[in-house]
Amino acid sequence: MVLEQFTYVFAIGTFFALLEAYNNGANDVANAWATSVSSRSVTYRQAMALCLLFEVTGALTVGARTANTIRYGIIPLEAFQGNAGVQLLAFTCASAGAATWVMWCTRNSAHVSSTYSLVSSIAGVGVAAVGARNVQWGWNEGQGLGAIFGGLCIAPIMSGIFASIIFMLVKLVVHVRTNPVPWAVWTSPFFFLIAGTICTLSIVFRGSPKLGLDEKPGWYIAAVTLGVGFGVCLLSAIFFLPYVHAKVIKKDYTLELWQIFKGPLLFKRPAPADASSANVPNYAVLQHDGEEETVSEVKGDASTMESSMLESDLKADSSSDNAKRSAAQVAVDIDPTGPPGLHDQYAYKRLLLQAREKHHASLRKKRGPLGWAMRRLHDNPFGAGAIYELYNLRALMIRLPPMVIVALLYGFNYDIHKAQVGVLGTPEGRRMAKVYAHAPKYQNEVEYLYSFVQILTACTASFAHGANDVGNAVGVWAGMYSAWSSGVVGEKEDVPLWQIAVIALTICFGFITYGYNIMKVMGNKLTYHSPSRGSSMEMGAALTILFFSQFSLPTSTSMCITGATVGVGLCNGTFKAVNWQRVGLLFFSWVMTIPIAGLIGGIIMGITLNAPSY
Repeated sequence: MVLEQFTYVFAIGTFFALLEAYNNGANDVANAWATSVSSRSVTYRQAMALCLLFEVTGALTVGARTANTIRYGIIPLEAFQGNAGVQLLAFTCASAGAATWVMWCTRNSAHVSSTYSLVSSIAGVGVAAVGARNVQWGWNEGQGLGAIFGGLCIAPIMSGIFASIIFMLVKLVVHVRTNPVPWAVWTSPFFFLIAGTICTLSIVFRGSPKLGLDEKPGWYIAAVTLGVGFGVCLLSAIFFLPYVHAKVIKKDYTLELWQIFKGPLLFKRPAPADASSANVPNYAVLQHDGEEETVSEVKGDASTMESSMLESDLKADSSSDNAKRSAAQVAVDIDPTGPPGLHDQYAYKRLLLQAREKHHASLRKKRGPLGWAMRRLHDNPFGAGAIYELYNLRALMIRLPPMVIVALLYGFNYDIHKAQVGVLGTPEGRRMAKVYAHAPKYQNEVEYLYSFVQILTACTASFAHGANDVGNAVGVWAGMYSAWSSGVVGEKEDVPLWQIAVIALTICFGFITYGYNIMKVMGNKLTYHSPSRGSSMEMGAALTILFFSQFSLPTSTSMCITGATVGVGLCNGTFKAVNWQRVGLLFFSWVMTIPIAGLIGGIIMGITLNAPSY
């Protein structure tokens, strides 16, 4: 009977552990990659592929390091007094508490730290299970709550310092020059040297025990790090420099990326006679092409029906002047210094819904499963009344298969840039316009060069997240598995590699399918982004994450990238270049995560542990 109960609890705990990992990907990983996607260095689909590769690599090579801190650093093994059932239940409730809180926040596009949610939930469970006196509130050799929560302020500040130093180097060497393009081209190998050295250091310094990197002497670490860094520098000088020289200085618009392998031969390549401008992307954050287009009235999905309801509400009140105007006009006329009225709020919601419907209309034109599913949902809307009405039940049966397809594929086709354009004219849009006005816009030719550097730094940031957060997520699951498989309180042993791989893949799946919900909020909402800024942010965050990981201290990827973003934003030379309201909301959400996640986990543990049994 005990074995059966253990199995039931382990099955439930596994579900919540995977759900917590899924939400980790949808929340924390999405925030980490929002910098690269917002800077237009990579597309959302490219970010998915790179995330899958480097997140899993970081997890498998380094990621178990913080797992023991999660498993044993907060609630010591001795506190369970040999009762494996209580240990299994404790980790199950901790996962349930963290998953519930992060899932609610992600669904409402509220950004929180999944790491601190899990740690706080474990602390609440510990109080309910073994008493507050047995929870490690202090330092506990770097594994207690004091050490973990110390990173709440230390990690963002450290990331901000690292990132601002790197960006100021870019700014002084390149951006402030009268003609920055040649400076950017000829100094590009130097910045590849910096990026390559930091990336390599993050991997080999106290690296994978399986590869013996944790026991290598200092001279070995220095030799490998500098060797790889200078190797990347040399390769960029041979191949990358001639390519960008022809691309942005000669303005050769016929040059293809595969021709980078021609190396120095590109210096002799003649530019086209009609070359007038470099063929590089536009890295402006907001591009207003087609923004003035209106959305035709449609009958389909929930967003359209809600928009129609808002339209009816506005028309019904003929006494209001605002009700007679378009949603866009009402939103523009809102006084940002005073609270908006009832109809202003309706108009604001309608404006956002119309932007989303515009995106859905473009998806319905696509070929393939997603286009079919979106058209199916659009053509079979729910009718009036409750869900149990027969015509609504029929509609539900028709909509179920396409709903599954949309849930799996919607994230592949989401455009966070269009989502940001959709807030133009709203109070938030005007606030961000003021923030952007205090950030210098650098030439696209210069930003193009740093987009390649940012790809390298983004991959390093993803590797760093896999090295840190996967260990956090797998720690509770490993504790459950140990108690369930052995029937005794688990000893301090290595986490099986297959468990790390499952959690890493689950995190990536969360990012791919639901990460857009956070990216559309976090992208460019703190300060102005560009490739040169973004690469500095990601290097600063990666350095901080891996610094904490080396000492087995769980830290929040979200906090690190947020601190780095603020640090780079301040490098614009004014406090007005940072959206302090959004920063304050983020910090508030981080602080509130501690008691809320702790209470959820503690209450679940208290109820289940003291429930009547027979």
